[in-house]
Amino acid sequence: MRRHSLFACLILFSTRVAALKPRALLSDSTQLTQQDVGDFSAIGFGDDAAFSPEDTNVPDCKVFPGDEAWPSAAEWVRLNRTLGGALLKPKPSAAVCYQGPDFDQTQCQFLLNNASNSHYWLDEPLVALTEWSQGSTCPLALNPTGNCTQGGFPEYVVNATSVKHIQAAVNFARNKHIRLIIKNTGHDFGGRSVGAGSLSIWTHHLKEMEFIPSYRLGPYQGMAVHLGSGVESWEEHNFMAAHNITFVSPGCGTVGGVGGWMSSGGHTSITSKYGLGADQVLSLGVVTASGRFVTADPYTNPDLFYAIRGGGGATYGVVTSAIFKAYPPISVTISSLRLTLSNPSNTSIPNPGVLTDADKFWEGVGLYYRFAAKVLDAGGYGFSYIYPGANNTFSFTTSSQFPGFTATAVHSFMQPLYTDLNRIGINITNPTSLFPSVYGAPGIGRGPAPGNTRYRSRLLPRENWEDDALWDRTMDAIRKATEGGFANDFYFHGTLTSPTARVAGWPGAGGAVNPAWRNNRMHAMLMDQAPRQSARRDAVMKGYMDLLRGASPGAGSYMNEGDPGEPEWQQAFYGYHSPRLLGIKRARDPWGVFWAPTTPGSEGWAVRPFDGYAESQNGRLCRVGTGGGEE
Repeated sequence: MRRHSLFACLILFSTRVAALKPRALLSDSTQLTQQDVGDFSAIGFGDDAAFSPEDTNVPDCKVFPGDEAWPSAAEWVRLNRTLGGALLKPKPSAAVCYQGPDFDQTQCQFLLNNASNSHYWLDEPLVALTEWSQGSTCPLALNPTGNCTQGGFPEYVVNATSVKHIQAAVNFARNKHIRLIIKNTGHDFGGRSVGAGSLSIWTHHLKEMEFIPSYRLGPYQGMAVHLGSGVESWEEHNFMAAHNITFVSPGCGTVGGVGGWMSSGGHTSITSKYGLGADQVLSLGVVTASGRFVTADPYTNPDLFYAIRGGGGATYGVVTSAIFKAYPPISVTISSLRLTLSNPSNTSIPNPGVLTDADKFWEGVGLYYRFAAKVLDAGGYGFSYIYPGANNTFSFTTSSQFPGFTATAVHSFMQPLYTDLNRIGINITNPTSLFPSVYGAPGIGRGPAPGNTRYRSRLLPRENWEDDALWDRTMDAIRKATEGGFANDFYFHGTLTSPTARVAGWPGAGGAVNPAWRNNRMHAMLMDQAPRQSARRDAVMKGYMDLLRGASPGAGSYMNEGDPGEPEWQQAFYGYHSPRLLGIKRARDPWGVFWAPTTPGSEGWAVRPFDGYAESQNGRLCRVGTGGGEE
């Protein structure tokens, strides 16, 4: 098997303190004007107050290439002129591996062997890093069979480097009834960054960053950073090092910190201490469905400010920048643990952490997971995998990460766990060679290559840790689900963090973050590695996921690393926020300009996939109930 690596509210005083605003980022300052629009009505601004979703001139399906209403070549040329040449019409990168006019053996070899060691795939305008949602119509292979087609990739891409670019794209898509998608880095496991016949807004190159030594907004007074929405985590870490600060940033170096990661929550190694990515936001720059650029904060457009912080990305507007809280520098100390279940051998003295008794192995795993609640309450984080192998063997690895702890303090903190492991007969020693490292150390961004990982997840609540019967049921579900992994090509991934409402503070606790996060102990995931997805595959995986759902009734799931086929996704991804979010969506986007799977309002539309698989984005997007979105 392949391995991959509270404040609910505050009193608003009559002497409300306005924000001490920094200068606008250059990209936010360059905006579309009525002079730019001129007589090119296709990029004219919308008026949501004058529009009715019942307008009979609105088509049942988004206009698709080949339709009579698809924009003419001259209109695309004029749009490109407005954009200053930022309109792209790229072919799939893997086309170089297919016989035909684009075949290039050397470039194909580079994509297969070297591209993941560079920044290539992050700088590629079409690719999402999960291929199955695109329809797998042009998979990367040395000697592929069949043809390479556009499939679920967009037809056109706007390489946005300013708000003006985004406004023009939003207006064009709305006025021409074209499907619109938003792509940042492509770290998308649910089909939100691809879509057949679409126009894509690519925010990857909105890279500006500014350190604000003193920022005031309402009761907040402290350091802050102003980030363009295309900034990646490794770039944020370099910025932290340069300014001797800390702010919450994605754990994977090439994930964008102000895109989908933030807008659906955003967890990382310091979220038990400081809160989720969404909890850090003080202000947002947003292009709305009408094409207007607005600021959203607790006092200006508060509905957008609420919804975008955790209520799902790519559905209320296009985020162009964000102001995040910043903190003094902090170091993180990590303690690692590994347990292995292997077959009996002739070795009389087993290696540390190696077991041959399955029940004892799982008891050891359970001891760690239950102990991890103490790690989280101390502001820490756990990051674990359980890999099933042949002949009922398993490998469990985990790292416990402690922000602000010395090596000595971590060793002392972890010792009770090792005492318990030794007590049940597991030969393993508490590691002493621990070295704190600065959170936000400099680095570089590279990889990864596109694959077919599909997440299915559950946010397991703290009640399951506090009640013995619930705990036994939880571990039984984890064990049974993971034991099916080798035969069915998946493994278990558990990240442990507790971003409570108290930790989120103001204004974080007032956002639309899934309530299940506030009560979370473990984000439990089944990491599907099947080369192709299907309804049959969905049924198999549902059986295993239902074990975790059964152990956590009423809990939820994390949309960024959740299943686009999640049953009752409105409750699972948004909890009690769902009705309010739907109302904001309908008020802010009555045209249905923005659409992405499992976001509020998406239930009103459906993709009619050419390949017949319900979760594929390779098909026409149509309204549900009109005859276009259902077959």
